[in-house]
Amino acid sequence: MSLQVVRAWTVKYPISRGMVTYACLWPMANVTEQYLTGKKEIDLKQVLRFGVLGTFFFAPSLYIWVRISSRLIPGGASLRVGIKKALLEQITYSPYAVTAFLAGMGLLEGQSWSHIKCEWDQKFLPTWKTGACIWPIIQTVNFAFMKERNRVPFTAAFSFLWTVFLSFIKSQKVEIDENKLVEKK
Repeated sequence: MSLQVVRAWTVKYPISRGMVTYACLWPMANVTEQYLTGKKEIDLKQVLRFGVLGTFFFAPSLYIWVRISSRLIPGGASLRVGIKKALLEQITYSPYAVTAFLAGMGLLEGQSWSHIKCEWDQKFLPTWKTGACIWPIIQTVNFAFMKERNRVPFTAAFSFLWTVFLSFIKSQKVEIDENKLVEKK
């Protein structure tokens, strides 16, 4: 397959550019986290879960978010527009994304809703706060200076580092309150 064919395909189906990028970056970020935290063997099932969630959920949702934000806050690439979109993202997309990550990974791991809720209670706020410190800067640059067709791949590059962090957060044990944990029988 030639580079021209791939380019034509990504122009015809622009969502595919982000999906291909995330199909590579999310599993690689998980492998990186496992390596950095000293795992003796790479958990390939976990790598696959990151690939599935990144490719089929986060790349499309980010693509849609970029399109929606362009309609909500119209205007060309400028610093003012970039700041507005970055702030809007922190208020709307970021809480959704952290929740979707924790819930999506939990579901892919076969966890119960009660366990997912316990994990969310412990991990959502610290994760969202960390993101709120870095993503507004990245997204201001993204929305202010990047062409719309390059915004998802640009974000994906920083998403690699963020996903290493998310993988670390996900790997942290959850303290389960047995009184709140209701398993289906």
